[in-house]
Amino acid sequence: MRTYEIPRDYKGESRILYIFSMKGLMYTAIGIVPGLLLYFIFNLFGATMIGIIATIICGGIGFIIGTLKVPDTRKFKITEKTGGESIDDVIKRAIKFKQKKNRIYVYKREEAKDE
Repeated sequence: MRTYEIPRDYKGESRILYIFSMKGLMYTAIGIVPGLLLYFIFNLFGATMIGIIATIICGGIGFIIGTLKVPDTRKFKITEKTGGESIDDVIKRAIKFKQKKNRIYVYKREEAKDE
């Protein structure tokens, strides 16, 4: 009797420290950068604890952007169009749209008139 390998989904196996994927870890690090800037500003005024909390919040926002997906629901206009996509992909598309100065190109097909 022969043995056969069953294909597996390796998507979840690239996790670091169980909750961080490479993408989530990268966005968390990017989110911590403005948090550290706020930490140093608050540290100058003697509010070290507020700076630490700001750093944790900014890192958490970065983690959420890099990890979670937009929920697929019909209640809101934005979730109706982007449901199931990663939050960072939606943000990237919005930035590209704003860089093009909100232009949408629509191609109209003119019908031939029989005379």
